[in-house]
Amino acid sequence: MNDEKNEIDLTQGAAGEKLQKVLAQAGFASRRTVEEWIAAGRVSVNGEVATLGMRVLPGDLIKAERRTLRVGERDDRVRILLYYKPEGEIVSRDDPKARLSVFDKLPKLRSQKWVAIGRLDLNTSGLLIFTTSGELANRLMHPRFEVEREYAVRIQGQLSEEQQAQLLGIGIDLEDGRISFEKLTDEGGEGFNHWYRIMLKEGRNRIVRRTFAALGLTVSRLIRVRFGLINLPPRLKRGMMAELGDGEVQQVLDWVGIQPVEAVPLPPRPRNTHRKTPLRRGGNLPDSQGTLLPGDGRRKTSNKR
Repeated sequence: MNDEKNEIDLTQGAAGEKLQKVLAQAGFASRRTVEEWIAAGRVSVNGEVATLGMRVLPGDLIKAERRTLRVGERDDRVRILLYYKPEGEIVSRDDPKARLSVFDKLPKLRSQKWVAIGRLDLNTSGLLIFTTSGELANRLMHPRFEVEREYAVRIQGQLSEEQQAQLLGIGIDLEDGRISFEKLTDEGGEGFNHWYRIMLKEGRNRIVRRTFAALGLTVSRLIRVRFGLINLPPRLKRGMMAELGDGEVQQVLDWVGIQPVEAVPLPPRPRNTHRKTPLRRGGNLPDSQGTLLPGDGRRKTSNKR
């Protein structure tokens, strides 16, 4: 009898999603950061201070860092936005100089937050990815995952054969460590300017510009054209953005090994026998009938030698 009761209790305790996973998927922060918040008593669930290992269910109200999240709302789904950043915009929400920020142009969110996957400096343009999932952002940015970044680079001058061999071989020593390219493609050019296509697996601050500067060469234009499996869409113009569809988002989640988002229905409200709730236009059920919640299953190219 006692064994049976204990078994039931264990089953109930495993219900729901881990708190840190829900907050990370909602774009609050990475799982590790959320765990630090929980340990410091800065997260509450339904008015009570949360603890590490806590799980939450659809309908629970989470408060963290002056933000609230109702578990199971449709906005919990992972969203990915592609933006063709032009030169002259910064990738920061806080700037003492009050310069134009990429975040000023993003769609407003109710219970989530846009997280930039990597950064581009003021004078660099190209692909910038935003997501509402802190976990996804961490998987794509953390050095241990070695996600590929590809750039089109225009320099003043031209790389010698020896310099190309060095970039693809032993690399260049910078103040924060050595750097080498995984691929280097000569794209040609006219006059003093020359274009190259490069690929590397890290995103240190201004790493491309500093690498060429160490060789005595100045980068006059820098465009990011790919990040991981996502390419800069050819039809996307500077300053424009496009959001990935659900199927494309799922491809990205599968690629990084994040479990799919599954539909989890909320418990139905008590039925009103005197009046039926009509379907909304388009046949959609009322919000109380079902929500989304993160699931819990689990030309000439030189290559690096």
